[in-house]
Amino acid sequence: MSSDILVVEEDGPLVVATLNRPDKLNALDFALLAAIGALVSELAARPTKTRPRVLVVTGSGDKAFAAGADIAAMSALAPEEARAFSEHGQRVGRALEEAPFPSIAAVNGFALGGGAELALACDFIYASERARFGQPEVGLGLLPGFGGTQRLARRVGVGRARELVYTGAVIDAARAKEIGLVNEVIPHAELLEKTKVVGRVIASKAPLSVAAAKRLVLRGSEISLEAALELETLAFGAAFATKDAREGVEAFLAKRPPKFQGE
Repeated sequence: MSSDILVVEEDGPLVVATLNRPDKLNALDFALLAAIGALVSELAARPTKTRPRVLVVTGSGDKAFAAGADIAAMSALAPEEARAFSEHGQRVGRALEEAPFPSIAAVNGFALGGGAELALACDFIYASERARFGQPEVGLGLLPGFGGTQRLARRVGVGRARELVYTGAVIDAARAKEIGLVNEVIPHAELLEKTKVVGRVIASKAPLSVAAAKRLVLRGSEISLEAALELETLAFGAAFATKDAREGVEAFLAKRPPKFQGE
């Protein structure tokens, strides 16, 4: 799974994917996006028992998570090619959202443009105090193309998203946490390990339940409250048919840690 541009490490129930174009500040070109998409598809296709419980996405080096889409690569695109590039980036974001396991962005530096959009496609974001976030595309005569105008508004609210997109402002990690863009700001040297700690907590839970909860949160943001509550009721009932539910209840009553198998 690893390549020169995407380093993949399996760490027990976790998979850590590191964007590895440090000379380009991990900028997202077609090849790197394709590598991320292929990784997510391969992991999602595994049987539940052998599938990772959590994917962590981070960047190589100390400067950038991903400093945006590769501007040099984009500069020669015709409109039709630019649209295809946008569609490609959006497919990768949707794959992360729809994967049957959570993804956590460990943002270790600049997350601008496409880099911010990649982080937004993850379930949540932890940031180094060195992290910087922004959608600066309007300063180039462009606009976000990998989902930024939509996911940012859903994460921080329409008013904040408008302000960030229209001004192209770059904000620091503390401000990003203040507006709800990131969950926590973590000392730079501790970012990956602390993100893994949270990943392992999630990995200790029933994977089918986590996957169902992820689907419900995603689908619920796209439909009416009434319809979303109906989906929740159906999923709640379906959980009682799993072996993990029986194991969880029996472990609770026996006052012992549960051993979930994803069944």
